Amino acid sequence: MKYHTPLTRDELRELSIPEPWSYGTADRVRFGEIDALNHVNHTAYLRWFETFRINYFRDYGISNYDDGSPRIVLKSITAEFIQEMVVAQDYIVTGRTTSFRNTSWVMEYAVWTDQGLMTTGSSVIVQLDPTTGAKLPLSASVRETLITRDGASQA
Repeated sequence: MKYHTPLTRDELRELSIPEPWSYGTADRVRFGEIDALNHVNHTAYLRWFETFRINYFRDYGISNYDDGSPRIVLKSITAEFIQEMVVAQDYIVTGRTTSFRNTSWVMEYAVWTDQGLMTTGSSVIVQLDPTTGAKLPLSASVRETLITRDGASQA
């Protein structure tokens, strides 16, 4: 399995990850992500979602995180833990935008292993002007990408 590299839709299907997930990245649980109960600490999942979002935003043309890019702000995030995970376990984080408004969008996440679905999550993201800090409308090209690649709808 290739780590830290976007997986194609076909690769996700080969790994038994169903539709509608079309974008994911793989990694392996590290010892430092384990808690006193010997399973992945809840904070690790939030970091995994964040790492996923950075690649997703770059690949989707939302932000390159340079001076001219919009500021991307996490407004809220949730996680539901379905099965516990342990050290050295391979996993895939998938994510997609389900809906968007003028300046914000809702993302869903899922963490998968060879044992199936382990964790789900969601977040609300807001886009801000890098200079003024005011809410910044999503461009037409970003809206089209979210619709085309993720099946997102305008709320």
